[in-house]
Amino acid sequence: MRRLERIEAILAQAGHCVTAVPTAAPGAAASLAREKIATAADLIIACGGDGTINEIAQGMVGSPVPLAILPAGTANVLANEMGLGSGLESAARSLATWEPHRIAAGRICNSEGASRYFLMMAGVGLDARIVFDLNAALKRRWGKLAYWMAGLTQLGRPLEQFEVEIDGRTYRAGFALFARVRNYAGDLEIARRVTLLDDTFEVVLFEGRRPLRYLLYLGAVVTHRLYGLRGITMLRARSARFLAPAGQQAHIQVDGEYIGTLPGEVEFVPGAITLLIPPTYAARGS
Repeated sequence: MRRLERIEAILAQAGHCVTAVPTAAPGAAASLAREKIATAADLIIACGGDGTINEIAQGMVGSPVPLAILPAGTANVLANEMGLGSGLESAARSLATWEPHRIAAGRICNSEGASRYFLMMAGVGLDARIVFDLNAALKRRWGKLAYWMAGLTQLGRPLEQFEVEIDGRTYRAGFALFARVRNYAGDLEIARRVTLLDDTFEVVLFEGRRPLRYLLYLGAVVTHRLYGLRGITMLRARSARFLAPAGQQAHIQVDGEYIGTLPGEVEFVPGAITLLIPPTYAARGS
């Protein structure tokens, strides 16, 4: 609580009239954002992890009210992407220098027809299965380490295969990433030539059923040698369709949150939301 009070004091000194509103339950942040926008809020500040930011974004797409990010939570890929680091108070002090940019979002639909927006990435296959299998209690206790522990449990299981249709061509994959950011899982880079200001997704498709093959892929990610590796396809796209063959069930995640199974579709939504961005990051996309 004292930390939050310090943040409120920093923002107040910068001229903001701040009202702190806790999220009472999963899914509540979207309706809170809509409520505050309806009552004339001129800025929404998300202080939380990627899941909280994703929920808030659901309530802000289409609104002219800007969103600002302060790093907190289990992981904050978006904060790392923009170079905010993990310093909550230092980020709050620099907020006055950030610039509003109207950026795109992704939108994905699952097998039940439910859709969800995302600011950073959508994953189909391997990483979504890790999120699906993730133990919530371990996540609260161990943070990012819980994701690596869940990933190790996949080593003995063949990966579900699925088809990805992009611009009339069909690809087969065990993991597909549709990225709006370079940062992945807080410590890695898979997509390496994309920013939040781009007008397409960077798409990375991984072939193969055998889990050990994905250890090779992981090594290539860590050593920045993924481009050109056999079994990897990289391209740009604004939409795609996913289909799981009969007897297969592939999972979907967006911004680290599990949302269901295939079939599904993903699309690029231009000008979806206004985000406050540090000038140093904005310069990367210019």
